[in-house]
Amino acid sequence: MSQTTTAYDWRQLEASADAPVVIRDNAALAEHCSHWQTLPMIALDTEFQRVETFYPIPGLIQIADDQRCFLIDPLEVTDFTPLKAVFENASILKVLHAATEDLELFLNSLGVLPTPVFDTQVAAAFLDWGFSMGLQRLLQHALDVELEKHETTSNWLQRPLTESQERYAALDVAYLPAICLEQKAELEAKGMLEWLQQESELMLQQAVDEDPEGHEYYKRFTQMWTLPEHKIAALRDLTAWREQTCRERDVPRNRILRNQALLEIVNQWPRNVSELSRVDDIKRKIIRVDGQQILQFLQNARQSAEQNVPEPILRPLPFFWNKHLKRLKSIIRTRAAELGIAPEILLRKKELDALIRSGLDTGNYQIPEQVSAWRRDAVGDLLLAELKEIEKLRK
Repeated sequence: MSQTTTAYDWRQLEASADAPVVIRDNAALAEHCSHWQTLPMIALDTEFQRVETFYPIPGLIQIADDQRCFLIDPLEVTDFTPLKAVFENASILKVLHAATEDLELFLNSLGVLPTPVFDTQVAAAFLDWGFSMGLQRLLQHALDVELEKHETTSNWLQRPLTESQERYAALDVAYLPAICLEQKAELEAKGMLEWLQQESELMLQQAVDEDPEGHEYYKRFTQMWTLPEHKIAALRDLTAWREQTCRERDVPRNRILRNQALLEIVNQWPRNVSELSRVDDIKRKIIRVDGQQILQFLQNARQSAEQNVPEPILRPLPFFWNKHLKRLKSIIRTRAAELGIAPEILLRKKELDALIRSGLDTGNYQIPEQVSAWRRDAVGDLLLAELKEIEKLRK
């Protein structure tokens, strides 16, 4: 992420949002991509619908370059090969804000992730501007700009889009280059630009779904850790079936089975369709279409557990750890204050939990592999030292 010398004037980009360039055909996209290939940086955002579907349906792809704002119409453009090449060009920094959903859309719709990325929301946490900072607050803080969000609930699949929708969408990228340049300068001054790079690489890794079949989803239901093995197997198989079915039918998870309905099925263990119909919050259509399949998972649960022993659901940490967790979190907060970063980004709850569990049985605590190098350096030794003291109290 070397410092760019191109002047990305946010006032010029803001003005261009009044009449953004709308790209509706393959030739126009290819032409503009040729220019973007020459730049050190572009800003990206998306607008999409995701009410009735599992996968987001793209309505717009917004880009701001060094001069103008662009709106790519994915309902008209059919050949995204030139844009994919821009995304894959490692010499072009792609600036986004709160990038997670955008990355998911790019991967699902285009089959590619933009790289490298710079997430202005994550950078704001490193600079202690705020954690999980919305774009409105970010612009107020950095540029003293008031951004209206009146089109938040717009239908981005309607055509034609209104002038208000187009301006709203364009403004979402107009300010990002200037924000990025300011944040990069401050991060370099703090010696944290490498930390952000590590976080950006991790974000791209996590954008790739490592469990598309849903075989690990059941472990999220931590309240079910006391279930016998065959019921854990049933929960595993049911959640995997739901995940696969949602993707095949392209419907939200709740349209098949809500989480609570899944848990009630396993708890009540219905033996027939009549008993299944008495489980709360199951749609009649699902019972009619999928009822026998759901019951089959229960009937086959013991055999499934024998043939494919389910990994246990992690039990809650023992009560002993309640007060010591507070001490560990206090160390994280203090260290974050010393570094001038948001404490929430220094160590995540899952990572702290994994750190404690690494030594529950042996007393030999190890920084988990999923903890990035910058976190290990920033707070790892402090936490390990405290855990060593805590371990003395357990003996």
